[in-house]
Amino acid sequence: MTEPSTSDDAVETPETPASAPVADSGVDTGIAPQTGDAPENGDALEAPTKTAAPAETAAPAAEAPASASDDESASPEAEEQQADEDSDEEEPAAPRDPAGRVRELEEEGDIAADYLEELLDIADLDGDIDIDVDGDRASVEIRGADRLAKLNGSRGELLDALQELARLAVQSRTGNRSRLMLDIGGFRAQRKDDLEHLAEDAVATARENGRPVPLRPMNPFERKVVHDVAKQAGLRSESDGDGKDRHVVIYPAS
Repeated sequence: MTEPSTSDDAVETPETPASAPVADSGVDTGIAPQTGDAPENGDALEAPTKTAAPAETAAPAAEAPASASDDESASPEAEEQQADEDSDEEEPAAPRDPAGRVRELEEEGDIAADYLEELLDIADLDGDIDIDVDGDRASVEIRGADRLAKLNGSRGELLDALQELARLAVQSRTGNRSRLMLDIGGFRAQRKDDLEHLAEDAVATARENGRPVPLRPMNPFERKVVHDVAKQAGLRSESDGDGKDRHVVIYPAS
């Protein structure tokens, strides 16, 4: 099974897409030093022309994972949902059978919970797992795992890794790419609150100076939070840069 990419910045090519590096997600870095006006359209990436693979070697389309993750949109207006963690994919269309979709998401949560419980047992770590449905994605949180929370550190690298493993566990059982979100002891919720404050400061700076304000590199989940704050404030924001350098630029009102 081809492992799905968790990066929102990958551009699909004829080869199997490689995962983009995870960007540094620390919110304590603040606003990036400004070296000039940011590009007007930092999110636009032109995909190279594809060359059709020979019929005998081409993989079935249903088995090929999507090349972009699902936590950030090409523009804030698209309002798609990463944390990878780390996308140019829009929110999925509303299902024809909402009740059936909820059952599918609950199943994803159950699969992920079973997988994570097994990991905790192997590592001899305590923790209770809560399952929920948040919008159009399953939500799983590991509570009461103090030792695991300490291993997670201040930047959430362990959280991102466990989330990807849980998504892969779901995909191996259902055959569908999962958008499941994982949290450990409220870490992601606290990070979101910190990011909102950081974004609000950047919005105020853009309004005061009348110039674009670039932020430090962030992962897709963090960039999505910043985009939402900028939109609520009535300002335009775009993602710019590639890989670990991908960051959000907030523009003053025109």
